Amino acid sequence: MPKKKKRSIAKDELKKFGKKLADDIKRGKNPEITLPVRALSNIIFDKKECKLVLGENVAKRYFFNVAHAKRFLQTVEIASICKRLIDENKHASLRDVFYMAKRTIPKTKINIVDQQSESDKAIEDLELITNCSREMLHVTANKNGSVAGNVIIEDRGDRIDWSKLGSGGWSIPSVTDEIEFKKVKAKYVLYMEKAAVWERLHEDRFWEKNKCIIMSSMGQTTRGIRRLLQRLYEEFDLPIYVLVDNDPWGIYIYSVIKYGSISLAHISGKLAIPGVKFLGISADDIEKYGLQRHFIKFTDKDINRLKQISQYAWFKNNKAWQRQFKKMKQNGAKVEIQALSSKGISFISEKYLPEKIKSKDFLD
Repeated sequence: MPKKKKRSIAKDELKKFGKKLADDIKRGKNPEITLPVRALSNIIFDKKECKLVLGENVAKRYFFNVAHAKRFLQTVEIASICKRLIDENKHASLRDVFYMAKRTIPKTKINIVDQQSESDKAIEDLELITNCSREMLHVTANKNGSVAGNVIIEDRGDRIDWSKLGSGGWSIPSVTDEIEFKKVKAKYVLYMEKAAVWERLHEDRFWEKNKCIIMSSMGQTTRGIRRLLQRLYEEFDLPIYVLVDNDPWGIYIYSVIKYGSISLAHISGKLAIPGVKFLGISADDIEKYGLQRHFIKFTDKDINRLKQISQYAWFKNNKAWQRQFKKMKQNGAKVEIQALSSKGISFISEKYLPEKIKSKDFLD
């Protein structure tokens, strides 16, 4: 969708939101905001679409209600800020928006927002109210990822070649909907949670030798990265393979990319990738490559997280995944991707990954 059209849609939705509140006031009605309930009780796993979605439960927030008034005001204030950003065709970070909203209500000692978590929640409310993503509302998050491959894009008028950006690769921005792909020559995309692993593969020119795209973050995947992965999957039919640590947190990263997350179920359609495959590290890899001596013992937090994840609806009846969880529990320990370095500094790029991908040794 063209950038101008996206701005127009977001602007129109914000105007519609404001007009509805103004009409309530003109009619002498208590202004109200209606939005879907963002709680676990209203999150549904859509088996047909293989993603998390919001249910049909809605809540109403009233201005003349002591329990609702502050949240109501915060939502209206953030809507005003987003409208201004769109009008001026400028973007602001989540932190910027917090400071733009942080002021004292006249003739009181009360701030509109005291913590960034309050403005962040108001932005998420606006996503639900307007059906426009945070990015369409011109709000961005921190950049947190790198990519390399035989790809040429255009980003805000600049032509960028992902194969010619030195050791750091292209720094993935918060907003990836606006980039335009000019050339994509790849067989698949390999995503990994560890920046250090990405650097090893990039130095070994893995993407060039194996005709693929390599992408990383630093831990949990950002919305910009998830959207970029989804675009490559949908627009170019590229398989997406995920490489994470063998622990509950790594499995959760894979789960979020594939099915979406509970907190962002309202925009799963723009982020979830049901066709993504889990490449590793699996419990079988630990046995095959003798990585037991690199075990890092689970904490109580790790054990509890493993129990939670194994009960997720999309994992609960999956025999292959339940087998992995059972082995992980028996091991009582995690194994990091970097443990493969014990087999040789370039073992991961020269043997482990090529062999797994060639034999299609994936989990779904």
